[in-house]
Formats: sequence, structure tokens, C-alpha cells
Amino acid sequence: MTELPEQYRDAVKFAFGDTPELADQLLALVLEGHKTATCAALTSFSDEGEPLPVVGRRDVVLDGQGRPAAVLETTAVMVCRFDEVDAAFAEEEGEGPLDEWRKGHEAYFRRNGGFSPDMELLCERFRLVKVLKR
Repeated sequence: MTELPEQYRDAVKFAFGDTPELADQLLALVLEGHKTATCAALTSFSDEGEPLPVVGRRDVVLDGQGRPAAVLETTAVMVCRFDEVDAAFAEEEGEGPLDEWRKGHEAYFRRNGGFSPDMELLCERFRLVKVLKR
């Protein structure tokens, strides 16, 4: 694994998506400036797993091979239902328009534990802080 700068060694580390290919596709959207938000099923967060994001925290995003690729800083966090996600948020995720976002995310949630239109999502906005050398 690439050596992380000292200030990020204890950071939360995660990859977008549920496959190496999707991780790389979504990471590319971040690096291009098209993706400045993400969401996950609220039930996917637990004491044993990935902690809830916190405004101001800096996390390390991994690429599809598990290598540290970028540092993101959380700028906003909110909980909303899947069917309440608006067009602006879908665009910020880089996966809009809204109807496309809904199709892709419904399929993702069905693959990863289940889907319901009223399921609660943790929606996070972030900014790219640093691109890491891979």
C-alpha cells in the first residue's frame, strides 16, 4: 500500500461503490470535480463498521485496488429518505439527472441489503482536499 502522509494515517478509509470498477469510476468523478457528494443506507453504519461522517473530518478514499487515492473533507451531513433526494443532490453525486440517480442507487441498494423508497440515507457533501500519489 502507498505510504500515507502522517496526518492521514489514522483517517477513516473507504472506497465508493461495491466493486473495484465502480470504485474507480466514482473516484474518477471526484478527481474530475463532478462528484462532491455521496450517500449510503443509514443502516450500513455501525459501531463495528465505518463510522458516521462528521463535518470537518478528513477521510481517505481508496481506488478499486485498495490504494489510497485522495483525501476528502466532509462539509455537510444530513439524513433523508431515498424518495426525498432531490435533483440538486443527484447532480452533486455526479450520477444525475435524478431519474438516472434513482435507477442506479435502487439497483445498488438492492444488491447491498435491500431497498425501500422510504429507506433512510445518510447524505454527505465533501470537498477534495488532496490527490494522493499512487
